[in-house]
Amino acid sequence: MASRIVAENLSAGYGAVQVLHEVSLRVESGETVVLLGTNGNGKSTLIKCLTGIIQPTSGSIYLERDGERINLAGRSPQEIVNLGVALVPEGRRLFPKLTVTENLELGAFRPAARERLKDNLAFCFEAFPRLAERRHQMAGSMSGGEQQMVAVARAMMSDPQVLLIDEPSVGLAPILVSRMIEKIKELHDHRALTVLMAEQNFNQAIKIADRGYIIVHGEIAFEGESADALKNNEMVKQLYLGA
Repeated sequence: MASRIVAENLSAGYGAVQVLHEVSLRVESGETVVLLGTNGNGKSTLIKCLTGIIQPTSGSIYLERDGERINLAGRSPQEIVNLGVALVPEGRRLFPKLTVTENLELGAFRPAARERLKDNLAFCFEAFPRLAERRHQMAGSMSGGEQQMVAVARAMMSDPQVLLIDEPSVGLAPILVSRMIEKIKELHDHRALTVLMAEQNFNQAIKIADRGYIIVHGEIAFEGESADALKNNEMVKQLYLGA
């Protein structure tokens, strides 16, 4: 099922504090798009708008599936998950006193995913062999890298077409960041996912990005139509490459 997600002129914030200022971006079906920006520039706020956790004050968000346009603005997170959009949240947000298997099974909450729970569980354990080894371990007792695996696998348990990933590198050692980015690409390729990844580790994110955006002070400061366009942009060189 082909799925694309689009935000147009999106503004949002927290109470009287406006964080996003008329942000527009798109993620075409099957693409991996990276949203780059340092802390406090609005990456997580944008992701939360796309998943219904925060409602925008203006602008539009829609999901297109096989030519059908579905308005996401005003929908609850549960409704958006049921439409095939999954989130890997910043900080993992696991259930620490539940086992790995129990955390993953909770990811299969939506009706369409329940029908494929056993198949998806087997897929996740194949994709993350460490989780298969530790399926009975409490999630809260695992290392940061292992917990991130659980968070990604839990999102995959909802059988999504669109995967939103918020800061997968946070709190991980460099070698683990590299492995996690590689695993995200592997999942993308295997399931033909549409992926939007908010990340501030440019050197890792660019390895799997088809293209991307730079967000600064809640506004899209640059849209790179390819990975090379991002690499060669002066803003990227100054912010991420030490030029």
